[in-house]
Amino acid sequence: MRGMATVNLWADDVEAAGRWYAELLGVEPYFKRPDGDRPAAYYEFRIGDHQAELGIIDRSFAPPGAPAAPGGAVLHWHVDDVQATLDRLLSLGAEPYMPVTERGEGFVTAAVIDPFGNVLGFMYNRHYLEVLGR
Repeated sequence: MRGMATVNLWADDVEAAGRWYAELLGVEPYFKRPDGDRPAAYYEFRIGDHQAELGIIDRSFAPPGAPAAPGGAVLHWHVDDVQATLDRLLSLGAEPYMPVTERGEGFVTAAVIDPFGNVLGFMYNRHYLEVLGR
């Protein structure tokens, strides 16, 4: 494996999710399907230091048996300030999922459930900054 390519999140209302994530991320999606005037079934953003892809997909395309409740793996996005990120997400309508937790040696994590039922994890990770600095 050479690196994360795309993280996909599901939403019943892809248009609303696209607007919410555009506000959160401060960027507009660079890709939409279908294009034109039809409602979106997929939005894709490029974000972060490595321009990782974040896709928002209509929940009707989720694989059979996909859980309806939040859970499973939590992908943590690196942030510079975990508490400030949590505060902003909550102000945008996210719900708490995992509280701010000191993990030792400077590692701090937290997670929320976005308004569309997806877990959004974030952390301060000093190793991320070390690798980025190289």
